[in-house]
Amino acid sequence: MKTLEFSDYLANYLTKYLPLQQGASVNTIKSYRDSFTLWLKFCGEDLGLAPEKVVMGTLSRTNIVKYLLWLEKNRGSSVNTRNHRLAVIQAFLRYVATESPEYLPTLNEILEIKCKKSPTKPVEYLSLDELQKIFAQPKTDTLHGKRDLALISLLYDAGARVSEIINLKLCHIRLAKPATVTLSGKGGKSRIVPVTVDVLRILENYVASARTIAADDYLFTNARNEKLTRSGVEFILSKYAKSAGVRDVSPHVLRHSKAMHLVQAGVNIVYIRDFLGHSSVQTTEIYAKADSESKRKALEQASQSLVPNSKYSKAKRSELMTWLKELI
Repeated sequence: MKTLEFSDYLANYLTKYLPLQQGASVNTIKSYRDSFTLWLKFCGEDLGLAPEKVVMGTLSRTNIVKYLLWLEKNRGSSVNTRNHRLAVIQAFLRYVATESPEYLPTLNEILEIKCKKSPTKPVEYLSLDELQKIFAQPKTDTLHGKRDLALISLLYDAGARVSEIINLKLCHIRLAKPATVTLSGKGGKSRIVPVTVDVLRILENYVASARTIAADDYLFTNARNEKLTRSGVEFILSKYAKSAGVRDVSPHVLRHSKAMHLVQAGVNIVYIRDFLGHSSVQTTEIYAKADSESKRKALEQASQSLVPNSKYSKAKRSELMTWLKELI
């Protein structure tokens, strides 16, 4: 019986285990593939090993630590990217250990490598006023303008990811009331999202003006009738944000904006989780934590109930300054 080595395990992992047993999406498999491409590049540059010379023993704790440092210093990878590459290797070794338990000690050593903490970035989102300025930019007397308005308004209204929007087909849109759109998210999971009346009118106007679209055709296409790419959507949004005098934003900021506006409207966090297609409510909670406007209003309300009709007087401020100076 042939003894499996690194290349065998990797091929089986990417072509059989992930797609067939885990049901991983194409994007997930590509991401894992890219991680191992970088691992082999590291082995060549730092360890002097050609791809065919890399064996399971190369995946040692010492080499993985070197690899993570190489990613940060040589590749300029962010902390999040570094942590993702580590998670990919750990997931791969879990698979290997189930196939060949003799690799359990190696797995345990690698699992001891912890993710690196990164500073938490504030959630970036747009105000309703900023969104209205952007949505007012497309010239709806042209087909491209109607397409662009339908694209960016649906991107916000559905809280969709870019990949979900560019893969959208006409058959995924229900134009009859109540209007809905079916989005296919991460891991191939689908969810049905309601469409507001205003966005429904925009979609109807675009579909009626566009070329004859079959049910299985992509909804948003370029001049060559090919589905829009991620960079194409980014270019369209960036163009209108710039013309509106709004800071340059990525399409994902529209998704953040929808989530924040739902939180500010008092929508239950569980409903928002389902709306966005998050696998865990913990992911959705970042929006509730980032909702500084609601926090400010709540604090103001609390302050008003405690000190109903007074301002903090100059005398009080003077006493406080004196106390602070005498504290040390």
